[in-house]
Amino acid sequence: MQTTFTLAQLADPHIQQANDILRKCVHCGFCTATCPTFVLLGDELDSPRGRIYLIKGLLEEGVKPTPQHVTHIDRCLSCLSCMTTCPASVDYMHLVDDARAKIEREYRRPLMDRALRRLLTLVLPYPGRFRLMLVGAWLARPFARVVPGRLGAMLGLAPGRVHGPADVDRPQVFPPQGPLRRRVALMTGCAQQVLNPAINEATVRLLTRHGCEVVVAEGQGCCGALVHHMGKEDLSHAQAKANIEAWERAEAALGTIDAIVVNASGCGTTVKDYGWMFRRDADMAGRAKAIAGKTRDVTEVMMDLGIDTGALTAGDRPVVAYHSACSMQHGQKLTAPPKALLAQAGYEVREPAEGHLCCGSAGTYNMMQPEISARLKERKAANVKRTGAQVMAAGNIGCMVQLQDAVGMPVVHTVELLDWATGGPKPAGLE
Repeated sequence: MQTTFTLAQLADPHIQQANDILRKCVHCGFCTATCPTFVLLGDELDSPRGRIYLIKGLLEEGVKPTPQHVTHIDRCLSCLSCMTTCPASVDYMHLVDDARAKIEREYRRPLMDRALRRLLTLVLPYPGRFRLMLVGAWLARPFARVVPGRLGAMLGLAPGRVHGPADVDRPQVFPPQGPLRRRVALMTGCAQQVLNPAINEATVRLLTRHGCEVVVAEGQGCCGALVHHMGKEDLSHAQAKANIEAWERAEAALGTIDAIVVNASGCGTTVKDYGWMFRRDADMAGRAKAIAGKTRDVTEVMMDLGIDTGALTAGDRPVVAYHSACSMQHGQKLTAPPKALLAQAGYEVREPAEGHLCCGSAGTYNMMQPEISARLKERKAANVKRTGAQVMAAGNIGCMVQLQDAVGMPVVHTVELLDWATGGPKPAGLE
């Protein structure tokens, strides 16, 4: 793609970075075939190629974002399917993230939009606050169908049960069962530990059963993804820095940590990108890159360790429909490990059609863009049902919450099935 930035503009490292990304795009349009919003809406501006044109004009002209820019960039799910498809390796992820940061700095949103974003920023990354909000949402949930728009969508996502704080999420060290093979730090997350604490519990059991010492570091928190995708760079970087420092302190106290284990793929994609986030920070760049280099999805760690076949329990296994979260398959390029592990554990694994398309969760997208999200949810749920499976597995809490009431079968995390197959309890909903 030809660009016309001036030398003065290119002196800005953000513009130089955008220019490098833009010039890789060859207008081929392969991305349009795999972009969920273009597939649904058929509008070129709701495709990656269209958004790239919008961002190019926005930056070249040096103007403030308009409602048109904001509408179409807001509709992007950041599913990154376009990056998997792109033959030119256009770094769309970082381009659209920078555009969102520019919108956050320079565009004044309508009052209700600002209020909702502020609420999500103040609540979702903090488990205690989020738990309190869910109690209120649970009480109001019966009215979700008559409440319009975004508020109704938020109420509809409220779980049927609000869990209290789980012991597994407090700072501590879990010793391995048997000889020590790895020392790993588990990222316990923010929203996930509130919505489904069983995931972290199953992860700890599975890892310790396979010889891992599991460290829950004091001071860790939200990975920063939720606010990062709202364009709130300063806050997302502050949350990322807190995590880096927490894991550095844990390593200084306990010795070498072999891996930072993440069991929510959306968080994993962000933590693996910490090196990029801090690339211009002289103090943090090397430290962030080191943490990013150690970060692994739990299925990556388990592939290295190998399923202990001696621990496999007898009994029938349900047929599993495996839903590969966008952040898993497109963000981290992990497609084989979860399916291979489930097969090793004795499950028959089936993949839904259109597996590359997003389910519509995408962090806060299902609250910010409820109409598009609902259409993607229905499409994904129909494909999952067609597999004829008995249970759906996924590696991302957002996808699980999005689909749990739509697929007509229990929805569990991949680690819950692996834990059950190697001696852990049967996941809730499969009793």
